[in-house]
Amino acid sequence: MGQRYPTDLTAAEWTLLAPLIPTAKPGGRPRTTDMREVVNAILYSLRSGCQWRMLPTEFPPYQTVYHYFWTWRRAGVWEQMHDSLRGDVREAAGRTREPSAGIIDSQTVKTTEKGGFEAMTGASASVGASATSSSMSWGYSWS
Repeated sequence: MGQRYPTDLTAAEWTLLAPLIPTAKPGGRPRTTDMREVVNAILYSLRSGCQWRMLPTEFPPYQTVYHYFWTWRRAGVWEQMHDSLRGDVREAAGRTREPSAGIIDSQTVKTTEKGGFEAMTGASASVGASATSSSMSWGYSWS
């Protein structure tokens, strides 16, 4: 099977991800959905920004794809995949599997000088409002 879309997994990528996909639950009907196609559909939707209902018909039904996406999200599967793959990349680079420190760029966390509730609501306060008279947006005046 070749790549139909740029987001489709290559054979090497699928070899790494396949063991991280949860197995089917015991009992019930056996799984008939191709998990590689489910992952391809999830990657397509996330990368393209399309709605689940707008997935191309080559993928499994959107309800199935959506079900697996949210089930795996609630179960922490995506986080486990990320952690496992990050560890593999770090080991390949000659580092330990787990990072020993983290860096936060202070420019990315700056907020307003004032902060708090007032900073968020100050711009919406009416200049003409007073304790004795105020007007509502639909034109009624209260005195």
